[in-house]
Amino acid sequence: MTEFDPTAPSPAADAPASPAAAAPASPAAAAAVSPPASSPTTEPDPADLENGIVEALKTVYDPEIPVNIYELGLIYDLSIEPGGKAVVKMTLTSPACPVAGSLPGEVKSKVESVPGVAEADVEVVWDPVWNPSMMSEAARLQLGMF
Repeated sequence: MTEFDPTAPSPAADAPASPAAAAPASPAAAAAVSPPASSPTTEPDPADLENGIVEALKTVYDPEIPVNIYELGLIYDLSIEPGGKAVVKMTLTSPACPVAGSLPGEVKSKVESVPGVAEADVEVVWDPVWNPSMMSEAARLQLGMF
C-alpha cells in the first residue's frame, strides 16, 4: 500500500481538462498540424542536369594543353536519357594521345559525380577528326591562338 502525500500534485492536474482538448478538433485540423506527405520523386530537369555535367567536364584537362576538354572542343555530343543516364561522345586531340586509356574513365567518373546522373556512357569517336578550329574562343585566347 502506498502512502498519501498531500503535497504531491494530483494525477488529474497534469491531464487535459477534457478529452476534446487532447485530440485535434477535426481531421482538417489534424492535417494542418501534420507534416505534408512526401511528393513523388521526379527526374531532374534535363537542362539543369546538362549544365551540371558541362561544369563537371570543365574540370577535366588534357595534360598536355592547359585548357579543359570542354573548351578544347573534345566533347562532340552530350545527351541525357530517361533515368539519368548521360551519354557523352568525345574525342582526343590525336589517336596517339598519351591519356587515351585514362581520360575517358576520368570523364565517366566526373559525369557520374553530378547529382542526378545515375550512370554515364562515354564513347571515344574519331569522326570528325579533332582540329584546333573546334576550340572555343576562350580556349584560343588562353592559348594565344587569336
